[in-house]
Amino acid sequence: MQNTAILCVDDEEVILESIKEQLKRKFNNQYIYEVAQSATEAWDIIEELQEDGVQILIVVSDWLMPEIKGDEFLIQVHNKFPNIIKMMLTGQADRAAIERTQKEANLFACLHKPWTEDELADAIISGLEAADE
Repeated sequence: MQNTAILCVDDEEVILESIKEQLKRKFNNQYIYEVAQSATEAWDIIEELQEDGVQILIVVSDWLMPEIKGDEFLIQVHNKFPNIIKMMLTGQADRAAIERTQKEANLFACLHKPWTEDELADAIISGLEAADE
């Protein structure tokens, strides 16, 4: 079983399916790919992975979601797990939210919808390389 994971959070199922397919195409079965449609669901997955001894390497979160915006969620993730690489995927985040997330959550990258498969893969690779430094 894999012991490292990438978690993607977006309230649109089609986006999550697309990201997961793109990651699998690029990285095959190198990682566990988890998806959540809300921050609450993401926290449940994070807890389960922690219990199973799986290290979450990267969290990719949408910005505009019900319950809590992506910047708030990524700041919470950072406060609890500062070593996880945080990325935002958004079509609507305002500049202030992105800057706040960079400052308060050490946001590694912000990809804008629609993204390309290469943009996503390059961001993930760069994030993983930065984590290894």
